[in-house]
Amino acid sequence: DELSSWIQQSFKHYVTQEAKQHFNNYDKDGDGLVSWKEYNMQMYDRVIDFDENSVLEDQEEESFRQLHLKEKKRFEKANRDDDPDLNVDEFVAFEHPEEVEYMTDFVIQEALEEHDKDGDGFVSLEEFLGDYRRDPTAREDPEWILVEKDRFVNDYDKDNDGKLNPQELLSWIVPNNQGIAQEEALHLIEEMDLNDDKKLSEAEILKNQDLFLNSEATDYGRQLHDERFYHEEL
Repeated sequence: DELSSWIQQSFKHYVTQEAKQHFNNYDKDGDGLVSWKEYNMQMYDRVIDFDENSVLEDQEEESFRQLHLKEKKRFEKANRDDDPDLNVDEFVAFEHPEEVEYMTDFVIQEALEEHDKDGDGFVSLEEFLGDYRRDPTAREDPEWILVEKDRFVNDYDKDNDGKLNPQELLSWIVPNNQGIAQEEALHLIEEMDLNDDKKLSEAEILKNQDLFLNSEATDYGRQLHDERFYHEEL
């Protein structure tokens, strides 16, 4: 459990550190803040300002307008103080809202807006499958649909009511790394635990350092360049 927890922290640490590195690219004037203008200039090479209520005739342009408005809404939601610009922690929340607790409601609401077509506050199996329509000439659904239906029923719909409530929806939209981390932890212990005590000592890690360095636990070695994280957590 301890190794599994560390691997999960490792995943989150890498994501947030990557966002912090991006922050410097967006902070054009070096004032420690990223404005909406700076974000647009870095992302699109121009400042874009779409009217929220004006639908564009061109389908591709309209799709981009909707995407950009969602970005602006997420930018505003990530902001937690009176300054309209984002500091580095707020920028992390903007780039990875799924990793930040105060953005949870926004993540759920955004998912409902995209998938809850009938506006009842839930996502049905039909809405979960999106635009899929069964071929009337086919005897059964394709394999990928069967897999998705199984995931809906067995992984996400915990109360078995045939629809996903906001919390169940969150488990779909923001996959939990716990399962991946546990599998990786078991794999490392199986391969590296020389004395069968179900733990990894420093000596065992050093003896199998190539395996450890190529593991998801260290993000394939990248985490080990962050000495503060590595020494504090291990």
